[in-house]
Amino acid sequence: MIKVIDDLDKLIEVMPDYLKQAVEAIDNKEDIVEFVVDLGRQPEVRFHKDFQLLDNRLITEDDINYIVSRVGQFGPDGRAGIAGTLHRISAIRTRTGKIVGLTLRVGRAVFGVLEPLKDIFTETGDSVLLLGKPGVGKTTILREVSRVLADEMRQRVIVVDTSNEIGGDGDIPHPAIGRARRMQVVSPEKQHDTMIEAVENHMPEVIVIDEIGREEEVMAARTIAERGVRLIATAHGGSLENVLFNPTLSDLVGGINVVTLSDEEARRRKTSKTVMERKGQPTFKILIEIKSRNEFVIHRNVAKSVDSILAGIPPKVEIRRVKEDGTVEIEESQPLPMDLREEKKEFIKNRTLKIYPFGLSKNKVESAIRDLGINGMLSGNLDMADFVIALKSRISKHYPQIRLAERMGKDIISVRSNTVKQIQSALSDYLGLDTEESQEVSEDIIAKTRQAALEVLQTEVSLRVPVYEELLNEQLEVIKSLGLEYEIVGDEIVIKYPGGDAQ
Repeated sequence: MIKVIDDLDKLIEVMPDYLKQAVEAIDNKEDIVEFVVDLGRQPEVRFHKDFQLLDNRLITEDDINYIVSRVGQFGPDGRAGIAGTLHRISAIRTRTGKIVGLTLRVGRAVFGVLEPLKDIFTETGDSVLLLGKPGVGKTTILREVSRVLADEMRQRVIVVDTSNEIGGDGDIPHPAIGRARRMQVVSPEKQHDTMIEAVENHMPEVIVIDEIGREEEVMAARTIAERGVRLIATAHGGSLENVLFNPTLSDLVGGINVVTLSDEEARRRKTSKTVMERKGQPTFKILIEIKSRNEFVIHRNVAKSVDSILAGIPPKVEIRRVKEDGTVEIEESQPLPMDLREEKKEFIKNRTLKIYPFGLSKNKVESAIRDLGINGMLSGNLDMADFVIALKSRISKHYPQIRLAERMGKDIISVRSNTVKQIQSALSDYLGLDTEESQEVSEDIIAKTRQAALEVLQTEVSLRVPVYEELLNEQLEVIKSLGLEYEIVGDEIVIKYPGGDAQ
């Protein structure tokens, strides 16, 4: 049975009197998600799918200062809390550091929310990674996991609590985590140090962490797993694929190696010569995608799921749905009985792919799309793009656009150099185009160059053809073999009849 404790009265208590009265008049208080208080604007109360104004008066500096003086101290991450509760107060500041806005988020302890997944945490000793969009209940599940493992399973559990998200504000952790011990993190950048400190100093059997998002935290998680300590954590991303193709987080699920096969092996596997394979053992054995508060997709063997994804085969998963009467419906997915590469090609053929290029010549990306015969177009809107294709150096330096694409769960295709051939190769691998098809593309480019050269030979009028860096020598050999002259101008080869002018 689910029991909810929200301590809403303690959050209301920090508000000015006229706001307290407005909140008290709300009927459906159990549906409140947060309050928004911004300088010079009317205060709002937000629900899961709606909002309403709390009062017609505009928020003043005195209102904001009143609330700030009654909550805990704000940390470097702009967050504070109320001692003994799970409420979170987040600040909006000016460039000078002045607080001009507050978001007062209601924190709820939900006992019993773990029931649909309880066996995974109590009947196995495996490390578990939870994924899901903000607000879907990841942190709530972490609290229940901490309590159940510490109280019911009598295990030594330590919660590494960044911003006091799990155990609440104040020196004493909230009862929602039971007898689990809590180590607070000085600042988000120090979370990895606290993770290692917890293992070295306090001998836990289980460590619980909210939001692994930095490379240092990924390395710390692997170190902890190698020492035999069980990890229960959340990470950015809505699916296993999001994490797998995220350069920062990929190692959590085994990582990716790009392998070049021999011609014979590529033919045997019926793949291109360049394939992706899992780099190593995942840090987490089990991964749970939280689709909603009532639906979960479970990968019981992350290594096998990753191998399937990299082979272009949907992984076998377990889907759990909580019905209205509280019972749990369990369904196992079945692999599709067909050639998925052909299915992917058919999917590409029947729709226009929107591609967001970053750090690459748009003209070269367009040439690669055209020459591969892909029905695609460039998109300047990251939100509307199907995937991102970016120069490898831009990805490794974590430019803002790349970080945003990762947070949005976009696939990011890496290109080693800004050439049409490299872009073609990356697109071919990502879209599952065959080696033979790529070879046909190269042959078609040379044939078009030869055709243009023959036309110049017949008409004595110069023509231009695109430069393809990886095939440039072959293009020039075709031109020279017919006794013609050439000049490279930007991204084009001007094919000239001896003594003629470019047209």
